Amino acid sequence: MTNHRRQFLSSMSGLAAGLTVLPAFAATAKAPYKDASLPAEKRVDDLIGRMTLDEKIMQLRCTWLTKVNIQDEKGEFVATKAQREYPDGIGMLARPSDRRLGQGAGAAGDDGQVMNRTALETANYVNAAQKWAMEQTRLGIPMFMHEEALHGYAARHATSFPQAIGIASSFDTELTTKIFSVAAREMRARGAHMALAPVVDVAREPRWGRIEETFGEDPYVTGEIGKAAILGFAGTNPVLAKDKVFVTLKHMTGHGQPENGTNTGPAEVTERTLREEFFPPFERAIKESNVGAIMPSYNEIGGVPSHASHWLLHKVLREEWGFTGITVSDYMGVTELVTRHKLVESNKEAAFRAFKAGVDVETPDGKAYKELGQLVREGRVSESEIDVVVRRILKMKFEAGLFENPYVDAKAAESLTANKDAIALARLAATRTPVLLKNDKGVLPLDGKKVGKLLLIGTHAKDTPIGGYSDIPRHVVSIYEGLQTEARAQGFTLAYSEGVRITESRIWGKDEIKFTDPAVNAKLIADAVEAAKSADTIVMVLGDNEQTSREAWADTHLGDRETLDLMGQQNDLARAIFALGKPTVVFLLNGRPLSANLLAEKADAIIEGWYMGQETGNAAADLLFGRANPGGKLPVSIARSVGQLPIFYNHKPSARRGYIDGSTKPLYPFGFGLSYTTFDISTPRLANAKIAVGESTKLEVDVTNTGKRLGDEVVQIYIRDDVSSVTRPVLELKAFKRVTLKPGEKRTLSFDIKPSDLWFFNTEMQRVVEPGSFTIHAGPDSVNLKSVKLMVG
Repeated sequence: MTNHRRQFLSSMSGLAAGLTVLPAFAATAKAPYKDASLPAEKRVDDLIGRMTLDEKIMQLRCTWLTKVNIQDEKGEFVATKAQREYPDGIGMLARPSDRRLGQGAGAAGDDGQVMNRTALETANYVNAAQKWAMEQTRLGIPMFMHEEALHGYAARHATSFPQAIGIASSFDTELTTKIFSVAAREMRARGAHMALAPVVDVAREPRWGRIEETFGEDPYVTGEIGKAAILGFAGTNPVLAKDKVFVTLKHMTGHGQPENGTNTGPAEVTERTLREEFFPPFERAIKESNVGAIMPSYNEIGGVPSHASHWLLHKVLREEWGFTGITVSDYMGVTELVTRHKLVESNKEAAFRAFKAGVDVETPDGKAYKELGQLVREGRVSESEIDVVVRRILKMKFEAGLFENPYVDAKAAESLTANKDAIALARLAATRTPVLLKNDKGVLPLDGKKVGKLLLIGTHAKDTPIGGYSDIPRHVVSIYEGLQTEARAQGFTLAYSEGVRITESRIWGKDEIKFTDPAVNAKLIADAVEAAKSADTIVMVLGDNEQTSREAWADTHLGDRETLDLMGQQNDLARAIFALGKPTVVFLLNGRPLSANLLAEKADAIIEGWYMGQETGNAAADLLFGRANPGGKLPVSIARSVGQLPIFYNHKPSARRGYIDGSTKPLYPFGFGLSYTTFDISTPRLANAKIAVGESTKLEVDVTNTGKRLGDEVVQIYIRDDVSSVTRPVLELKAFKRVTLKPGEKRTLSFDIKPSDLWFFNTEMQRVVEPGSFTIHAGPDSVNLKSVKLMVG
């Protein structure tokens, strides 16, 4: 029997069943694909043989904005509407926590228009949608539910952790795994199975508003923190545990170095740059961890958008790296082949190009992929090609246990959201991610008995930003709130002055940005200066908010910058406060590395907090008063000005020759971060100073706490191939370890130097280790290093 004939008969039998008293799914109740004891492959074989072409294509489609067509006026799922709109089922449903009611494209998380669903409401919505899919569609195929989870689950009341760039600053893989284990648990409790995270773009453009979503500029750090996040989200077993979700690695690739720093701009980089800088985090994650999905990037490389790049999504991803999961388009990424890239003239042609390139599922709504049926009928896409993709999708659904357990315990969802353990972890994370950039004369930590009258300045000291891809947690602790608690406990006086306002709102999803009137700020600055005259100590909270650094997803919704300076009149405020000569600490809350030259020169102390999540205020108090000791390190170089860009540390020897009007050195280098104590890192020692090509050796480094406080140091190992047939970076980070040491404590750390730490791509784009000398460096950052030579031959 031909496949088409079998599909016709199965379709007719399903129709006949629908005319009886029995539900439509009864005819397949005992089908092999319903048998959980069978291997997933056999279940897929059985199910796909029963599916019509239209049912198959629906597995490649998603619904998000079109959810309004299957909901009532309150946003509740309506099975009769779903049956009318999608008689062949739905493969994937986007953001069930998002209560779309017909407004504009909106945002992931809070868009300031409609309050999103609570844990209970989301779980009930998911259960209703899955009940329809399981019991009222012909074959009863459950839906995938995907959600955003950049720094915790981006849903109402879910736990908000430090922003991604802050997580990278921790240089702490165990902490990272714990953070995303909580995110996965909270997502799965509400019925989601797939996270559109983590972002493993290597970010080499700080003007880009999405730099906060990344793990920084270095491929090794990005790879290590990315793998740790995947472990937290998905675990190690392809058969998904009940508290885990599939990950979607994004965005492949070159996204983090867009032309002129604007989102979706072309990434005009060479294949060598792709393979040496942008590919490694993706390749390592795919080969060494449990990756369910890959998302192509919006940008083009060499004239070919990633969503249309067969070389990228098939030859590299599947043939070279052996990826067997699914590829999921970025939101509107397929239709943007028409609207933005001008690559094709119609959604049908966009579907053809994207599908042939290797995009399996179109999100958020299948505007282009609804044309796949016509492309099959025209003979341009074969049904067997559709089958290959459907097999991948169904296999994942079986491995997630969705056919047996499509529902969740709605009543338990609330208790699994932002519980005591999650909040405690959020506070711990918020103390381990900030970076101490400056601490002249040991101003920090503050002593409650000596601080006198403490003046807290800054609008975001009260109105706390937590970064993009966030919803509204149950409670965000402001720095003001944290210091109020501290003042009551230690008996000092706390005063507050707003100082300066940046924008009139900070809603990430809102298109319009209203910058504060300079006249209003002039009055606020004058008030702050007057208040500061009677203060003994000043803590000034400056930086960015969710509108001044964010994803620019449309021409009407921008988020990239032409400068890296503090926005608005923040420098005016800082200059006026510094002129008073009072001990002044600056606490930065921001998403991008800022060219804070004035602060670096005048402030007594600076803490780069990034966005610290819902426990910002408690963690800030812990850090300012010494209960926690800063141990974070910069995962990006901080430029003095945009004129230095690009400023990444792992540049080639011919770069950074010099300027006639300034320095080529960054304001703060990659890997930099101070502590309230001091450390000594020894010259590294090799077990074997000479090895053969293909061999490994051990490296040992002693690290000693030479100060008087318990503290953390991140020992960093860099390698330089001294002479090579293709030019190599001056430094490449190959290992790091964060250690906690008591005063006077010494520890010896051991690292493996492997062929993969020494190889590079030769002129034929083959990985080789060339004989010769290598310099192995160890130190606390990318500048202060001690070295040893390794001979390979």
